[in-house]
Amino acid sequence: MSTNSSTMPMTPPKELFNLDNPVFCCYLFWATVLVVKMLLMSLLTAVQRFRFKLLGLVPLGMRRKIFPNQEDLFFKNTEVQFNDPHVERVRRAHRNDMENILPYFIMALIYISTNPDATVACNLFRVASLARIVHTLVYAVYPVPQPSRIIAFGCMLLITFYMAAVVALRTLSFI
Repeated sequence: MSTNSSTMPMTPPKELFNLDNPVFCCYLFWATVLVVKMLLMSLLTAVQRFRFKLLGLVPLGMRRKIFPNQEDLFFKNTEVQFNDPHVERVRRAHRNDMENILPYFIMALIYISTNPDATVACNLFRVASLARIVHTLVYAVYPVPQPSRIIAFGCMLLITFYMAAVVALRTLSFI
């Protein structure tokens, strides 16, 4: 088995991206959690559109039904509305997920290809995923004042930058 410049054993790529590799399995699990979380954000947006109607706690005349498209107005006495603060908060959180989770997915796969230490890699995947879940909770579900959101946001961002730095340093000698 050959070694690279950092004296780490080289693992053939075929062995890195299969279910025998604990790092790849950990990535698959936490990536699945994040995908499901992102899908649930769409449902949370829909729940916010019917928020008071679903809760049944508000008198009938005050219940909200918010729709962004004219063709969605299948209820009487509803109108198109684009700027509901509750719906927009969830949409911003969902957009923030797409802007941060998708690059993380790509960087994490590239990071796996460097054959990282399993304990370090799995803990990075866990912390990043839990940070995004916390970010959603403190931003879209139950808004909490700063710095809670920036800490949760920063955790995944720093982890993604860390993985990028590891990849860059391990591949620098090849350019």
